[in-house]
Amino acid sequence: MLTTNLRIAYRTLVNNKVFSFINIVGLAAGLSCCLLICLYLIDELSYDKHHRNVGQLYQIGTVFVRPDGESKTAATPYPVADALKLEYPEIKATTQLVGLFVDDKTMLRYDAPPGKSAVFYETNGYLADPTFFSFFTYDFIEGSGEQALKNPNALVLSEEIAHKLFGTQPALNKVIHVESNTNGDGNYTVTGVFRPGKAPSHIDARFFMSFAGGGLAKYVQSQTSMAGNNMFFTYLKLAPGTDPKKLEAKLPAFVEKYMRKDLRAASFDKRQFLTAVPDIHLSTELTHNVTPNGSLTYLYILGSIALFTLLIACINFMNLSTARSSKRSGEVGVRKVLGAGQGSLIGQFLAESVLFSVVAFVLSLIFVALLLPTFGQVSGKVLWFSPGQNGLLLTAFLVLSLLVGLLAGSYPAFYLSSFRPILVLKGKITNSLAAVSVRRGLVVFQFTLSVVLIIASLTIGRQMRFLRSADLGFAKDQQIILSLRSAMAKKSYPALKNALAANPQIQSVGASAYYPGIMNPEDGNFYGEGQTSTEGQRTRTNRIDYDYLNTLSIRPVAGRLFSRAFPADSNRLVVNERAAKALGYPSAQAAIGKQAFTDRNGGRVGFTIIGVVNDFHFEDLHLPITPYAFTLNDSPNYNYVVAHVGAGQLQPVLQSLEATWKKLNPNEPFEYSFLNDEFQKNYVAETRLATVVGYFTFVAILISCLGLFGLASFNVEQRTKEIGVRKVLGATVGSVVVLLSTDFLRLVVVGAVLATPIAWYAMHRWLQDFAYKITIDWWLFAGAGLLAVVIALLTVSFQSIKAALMNPVTSLRSE
Repeated sequence: MLTTNLRIAYRTLVNNKVFSFINIVGLAAGLSCCLLICLYLIDELSYDKHHRNVGQLYQIGTVFVRPDGESKTAATPYPVADALKLEYPEIKATTQLVGLFVDDKTMLRYDAPPGKSAVFYETNGYLADPTFFSFFTYDFIEGSGEQALKNPNALVLSEEIAHKLFGTQPALNKVIHVESNTNGDGNYTVTGVFRPGKAPSHIDARFFMSFAGGGLAKYVQSQTSMAGNNMFFTYLKLAPGTDPKKLEAKLPAFVEKYMRKDLRAASFDKRQFLTAVPDIHLSTELTHNVTPNGSLTYLYILGSIALFTLLIACINFMNLSTARSSKRSGEVGVRKVLGAGQGSLIGQFLAESVLFSVVAFVLSLIFVALLLPTFGQVSGKVLWFSPGQNGLLLTAFLVLSLLVGLLAGSYPAFYLSSFRPILVLKGKITNSLAAVSVRRGLVVFQFTLSVVLIIASLTIGRQMRFLRSADLGFAKDQQIILSLRSAMAKKSYPALKNALAANPQIQSVGASAYYPGIMNPEDGNFYGEGQTSTEGQRTRTNRIDYDYLNTLSIRPVAGRLFSRAFPADSNRLVVNERAAKALGYPSAQAAIGKQAFTDRNGGRVGFTIIGVVNDFHFEDLHLPITPYAFTLNDSPNYNYVVAHVGAGQLQPVLQSLEATWKKLNPNEPFEYSFLNDEFQKNYVAETRLATVVGYFTFVAILISCLGLFGLASFNVEQRTKEIGVRKVLGATVGSVVVLLSTDFLRLVVVGAVLATPIAWYAMHRWLQDFAYKITIDWWLFAGAGLLAVVIALLTVSFQSIKAALMNPVTSLRSE
């Protein structure tokens, strides 16, 4: 019996190619989209779960309490780790990690025999304690993790970097020269090579250096305060059975005992808290961590898209299956007359529907295998898909496919098989009103979801365009960034600047410690005349040369900029408008000539304000503008050169830059970037989200249109005789098209209306992540609804026009 049912199901599939194609491809597309997003969600939720004893690992973070509010970060001062271990016996061990935060890239040089030397820039370097690899699990292919960072000036490389430096030769015990703005210059011995694993981690390191022996260690060890130098990520390994909540409850007493004196002098307060290592990646309330945090909001959005797409596909499958089945009432009557029992008919309809769903499931696996590399590029992840690794997920989707098949087949199986043969053969069986109502309700639900996705895609796209085009308060275009990583490059800056300034296509050249859009770790607690240190606000500072502000077109709104005509400017400040206000001065002009104070080494240091510049976005638009100050660094010790190039051909300028660089720094690679591109890197997650939402919205609309096309075809087929009669009685082609299209368009309009409040709420919540954002205008919803109606009209009109143009004689004869 099963074989017979499957054979009949196969014949039905072959004899109804258009219906079968729409049904199978629509469900397969929905399943594959949902499966791809599920792979992404699984990856996001699996961060750091592969480490040994991960249940005992916690990161300690800091809440800064200042007069202007609170901020939460994962960083702590270096002495915190030892003090915690000394104070609480339930802490078995500690380890600390710090990124090379002043470096956008670090220079590695391997001096081998002539012709074999290698020098290049690398990103994602970290300094770590000797205990680091006893906390975090890495796959070492050379050396041992337990011993790798025990000695000063030890270096652990990823397999990719080791291959770039040494080819196929062993890396162990080779000596590498590292030049870093964060940690200074020095020779490091390779003590280990690791192979990056498939499991994701919030630590994205490509190489590690031992903390001991470097320039940062010498600086930090001279600082005993627990108020400043909040740059280290501190991890705790708790003794088995320790309750982290109880330990966290003891931390206020720790702050009082070890930090209170330093905090009182610094005029702000702190609270400490614990985060389980597997929870770090999605702890979105943290403003700063080893790597940028993931976003639960984005996961909810993508999860909703996966669910919506799958629901739309399943609705299509069931709608088309139930609609098509009603045409088979004659077949049911004949088979029952010939002796078929209700059970055999039920089995046949269920077998057909399940066969269709299984074919769709298999096709979805093919789609996933083909699309996974592209989806990985779009989402910025390396995703893996195999039956062994994703067996549970595949089983769940197979069960889901079978369930959809059973649900879709249940209506024809139990409803049609119950018909009395005599009524069927007399043609007295019509569509069930309940079934029609359910189909209409499902179409409304389907287009509600589709319009929500359209509105989400349009809103995210508008916000991304706003982020790219917003006035940042400085000139971001045509700005070339050169990194100064070595002592030789820093020393050659005056000659480099003179050579670049001589190029008529370069309008201005400046240098600084930092530039807008990258991390700026230097700050101070500044307060103005008439204020006390307790009223001071955190003010970010940047060390610049005379021409940096002009190069970025950051203009004074009061006072002046740094000038070579005033030698005393090295002890003066240029601040932004927000800083002048925070210092207590009523206007920018009122701040000129006044003092800005900060406490250092137990004393108060004052700076005269000579200029106030416009507020500009030195951080991305997720964050509000805060106080900022510039100091003059007239010695050639900068991290970055900024060259403003005039409009025109960039290629000749870049060639000239490279030639000048190689002449002054012949042993260092020439690399450059553009300020606008560097600033936009802060929106990588949003850009990827916009792309993913756009693609899946297109797929969801396509699936909806496939279903609408199928239902429209069925509707036309059911009303062929009616159309013929209407045309004989004088109905025009236009009136027939309107008749056949109106019912469907009405359902789409209802779906668009229902989608409006849902989409508004979802997008309003998403936009809360940005300090600067677009407004959600009414026309966005009207446009999305209109777009859905136009798409539906185009989909339905093809079948409607085809039916309206049919010869009525042919229509009536066919009946």
